[in-house]
Amino acid sequence: MSEANHTEWIPNIIIGQDYDRRYLDAPIHYDVLENLADFYGREMPVHRHAQYVQIHYIDRGTIDFHIDDKVYHVQGPCCFFTPASVPHSFRTDPNARGHVLTIHQSLVWQLMQDNVGTDIDTSLIEGICLERDRLSRAQKTQWTLLAGILEDIHLEWSTNQMGKELALKSLVRLLLIRLTRLSFKRSASRTVNSEDLRLFRCFTDMIEKHFREQWHLPRYSTEMAISESRLNQTCQRIANRSPKKLIHDRMIQESKRLLIFSNLSSNEICYQLGFSDPAYFSRFFKKHTGMTTQQFRKRTAVRGTR
Repeated sequence: MSEANHTEWIPNIIIGQDYDRRYLDAPIHYDVLENLADFYGREMPVHRHAQYVQIHYIDRGTIDFHIDDKVYHVQGPCCFFTPASVPHSFRTDPNARGHVLTIHQSLVWQLMQDNVGTDIDTSLIEGICLERDRLSRAQKTQWTLLAGILEDIHLEWSTNQMGKELALKSLVRLLLIRLTRLSFKRSASRTVNSEDLRLFRCFTDMIEKHFREQWHLPRYSTEMAISESRLNQTCQRIANRSPKKLIHDRMIQESKRLLIFSNLSSNEICYQLGFSDPAYFSRFFKKHTGMTTQQFRKRTAVRGTR
């Protein structure tokens, strides 16, 4: 299957466009997990980042993480490396804290090119999941160093000292080396069978095309020529979510984007997303986010102007 066919059904999220406009073309983007969770939610549907790898470091809690056809169910502290353009989704506990680093793949390629013939040139081409508690005592020392580099990146990102860009690139290279040294202890995953993956891709592709039309679940299963029960089992196995939850997640994600990046009123957004009753849309949004549309827009106003 070609890259285009493999990923065309999956939303491509550009951090610098959707979330933080100051860094549209930046090779490195950092933020704490909590800020991204406020914007995208704790349950992130399947998506990808074309040309960017991502590193998620999570301090504590239970995490469900799906990288391509691998599904991980682990306890923090843990760390995930997702290669560029690879589909992934995840769910983190409400109390989870950590770091999210988005890096242009050219920085990874350069590191691999500089280390041809070593473990580095092969370890960073597929997804990695690491759990601190599964490491030996000696390896936990490497883990402590890895966590320390992320704190250094956080500090460097938060200030505007001389040589900031060079410092960030140097820290990212060191972080990738630390990850590679630990990667042979990556956690076990379970592989999803190809038919489940095909059905799931078909379903998420349909959601992307029709969520504004307010299709109900029976319509999706009818169009896919499978039972609702089979669709539910497939979605639970792949994404650990019900089909209905995936549909609602997509509507909430679009609602948030429109609230932040447009001047449309809540009522206008309601109708644009296929709702016929603004009051119902308001209840729907608050049920899934814990905030009214006005509260959400006010809370994210600063970020929306970036």
